[in-house]
Amino acid sequence: MSRVVAAFAAVEDLAGFVHEVLCDKDALDPVQAPLFHTPLRRKGKVCGLVFHVEGPRLLRTSAVWSADDARIIFYDSSGLRFHEVELSESPPSAERGTRNTE
Repeated sequence: MSRVVAAFAAVEDLAGFVHEVLCDKDALDPVQAPLFHTPLRRKGKVCGLVFHVEGPRLLRTSAVWSADDARIIFYDSSGLRFHEVELSESPPSAERGTRNTE
């Protein structure tokens, strides 16, 4: 599993990066495999996002952004962790800018 450090000032930038990594993992066309995301909540506050991309034959890769831990963990379609990114800068709030990027 590879590990890198990145910085994202906006949720949209972070989501674009996640979409690229998830599509690259399974050689999916980003136009044909839209990115979906759902807010993670802890005690009523948004603390991150769960992303996923759906491909052919029930393929589904995912990633979890933990704002509290400042990292993104990527999972393949079998649920195995395949990549981790530490964030030196995270978007200020997961609450703002959370919309489904279909």
